[in-house]
Amino acid sequence: MKAYFWGVLDVYRSYFHIVALVPAGGAGLVSLLITLNIVLGLLPILFIVATSVMIGRVPDAVAGGVGSREWVALVVAFAIAASAFVAQQIVAPLQAALGELLSRRVDGYVFDRLIAAALRSTGIGPLEDQNVLDDLAQAVTTLEQSFWTPGAACSGLIALIGRYTQMLGSAAVVGLVFSWPAAAALVAATMVFRRGQRGGLRVYGRLFFTNIGMWREANYYRATALRAAAAKEIRVFGLGRWLSDHYRQLQTTRLKSVWAERRRIYFAPYLVYTAFGFVVASLTLAALGRTAAAGTISLTQLALGLQAGLATLRLGEHFPEADAQTQFGMLAYDGVEGFERGVAAFHEKTIQLEPRRESRGLPEREIRFEGVDFHYPGSERPVLDHLNLALPAGRCTAIVGLNGAGKTTLVKLLARLYEPTGGRILVDDIDVRSFGVDDWRSQIGVIFQDFNRYELTAAENIGFGAVELIGNRDRIRTAARRAGILTTLERLPRGLDTPLARQYKDGAELSGGQWQRVAIARALFALENGASILVLDEPTAALDVRAEAAFFEKFVDVTRGATAVLISHRFSSVRHADNIVVLDGGRVIEQGSHDELLAANGRYAELFRLQAERFTDDEETEAVNAADLAGDGAVEEEAGTESEAVR
Repeated sequence: MKAYFWGVLDVYRSYFHIVALVPAGGAGLVSLLITLNIVLGLLPILFIVATSVMIGRVPDAVAGGVGSREWVALVVAFAIAASAFVAQQIVAPLQAALGELLSRRVDGYVFDRLIAAALRSTGIGPLEDQNVLDDLAQAVTTLEQSFWTPGAACSGLIALIGRYTQMLGSAAVVGLVFSWPAAAALVAATMVFRRGQRGGLRVYGRLFFTNIGMWREANYYRATALRAAAAKEIRVFGLGRWLSDHYRQLQTTRLKSVWAERRRIYFAPYLVYTAFGFVVASLTLAALGRTAAAGTISLTQLALGLQAGLATLRLGEHFPEADAQTQFGMLAYDGVEGFERGVAAFHEKTIQLEPRRESRGLPEREIRFEGVDFHYPGSERPVLDHLNLALPAGRCTAIVGLNGAGKTTLVKLLARLYEPTGGRILVDDIDVRSFGVDDWRSQIGVIFQDFNRYELTAAENIGFGAVELIGNRDRIRTAARRAGILTTLERLPRGLDTPLARQYKDGAELSGGQWQRVAIARALFALENGASILVLDEPTAALDVRAEAAFFEKFVDVTRGATAVLISHRFSSVRHADNIVVLDGGRVIEQGSHDELLAANGRYAELFRLQAERFTDDEETEAVNAADLAGDGAVEEEAGTESEAVR
């Protein structure tokens, strides 16, 4: 009994949740839909009444003959019944179309909230927190891949108005022409069936989503088998049968448990509901027939009672336009609200010191990390441990270290994608939190190791470095030339206006090294258009050894006068930097010029020699270059033919 009570409470709580979302569809549209659904609920009752009257007048019309008053009354009843039927055929598609419009509007509103929440946080903490990402995945997956969206829940809830209007109207007809207790019994039987439908659906839904992990894994196998990007390896390694078998095994395992539980949920209760409905229907119809046989009610009343009674019972069925939608449609909305809460929790951690200072043109002297500590939310392991580091203004500083040393985290803190958990970052002795976040970021041109590959034109991919000047084609060409990618882009089908994705008309795909040069051009475009700090996080990871060497030889000249920060794990590539900082365990363990660090014979010298030995063997060097030439020929060609690259 307790479980039943909480189940009913859960249903009505869900309904209230949907009702609160309905106004997002627009007051006019919602009012029109409610009206149409009431009309759709009343038209079948009008049809029942008109056809019952028509049946009741047949004997008198036959006796009176064509043209008699009774005949005319019969024709009028027929016309009303026919009109009610035709009206249903007109109103039903209109209601469905407007219901779809409401669904799209509400889903659009939910998408807007989801996008706004994703962009609301000052930093990227929420987008790297697993709990918040789970809510985001629930929202996005349901909105994009399901028919049961929040919008569908809203239109489905309004559609229930028509169904219950028809049920109550039919029961009222039974009460008026025969018996109110019989009408109440029919409603009770109908609601018992509805309880079985919705209760079973609710339990089944919980069961279905308990296996969501297995469902996601199975979908991963299916998606991998269908992705063009994986097609080559699937065929070369013969993975097709393996993927298919694993997908089938997971789905079968998941569905067997669902099928077994579904039989338990639906089969035995169905027998009970059916027995109850059969008893109520049998007693009601038998009593109605007996009353008619006794002459207590007329033929018209008998027809009304029979039709209305059966119509009431028929409404105990599953409602395809409403039940699944109202049961599952709010899952995406729950995910959106959870994501919004997660983002809000992180958003509150961003600090703005007063008075706000102007960041344009800074730094003039240095950027200094002063005793900076940092650990990621949910982890107590320090990534940066009381870091003290000075980045001189107008000079190139290279930060090197093994994976996990804290190099990329340092960049995230500099760009205020996270806030330090201890210490502070100073720009010419001004706390960076005194600048507006957007103002400070406008001073930074950055390419991250996992940079974006926008499925847009080449010009837009570069112009995003300073989006307010994205229309300046000359500067975009200059940035592309300095990054060593201009010749390649000009050879594309539409030059710089070529979409960088094959699925678009005249689109083209770039190699990994070419994409990296486009990202470098994006950062250089920011530098040319007002940014004073250039940060490159592993900027040459996808370039071959010779192209990387050529890039770094010219990079210091390109960035002369700017505060440049190079992040790399390749020690041999940063020798031209003014200052080299070695990170280990979140701390600075060495710093100085390349020659100074080699002379010190410390950690830098040790790692430099280890990496240099990798390329002393001629055969290994040739093998590496051959592989790079085969996979990134356009980059090699450009490194050789475009002599002005990175100049």
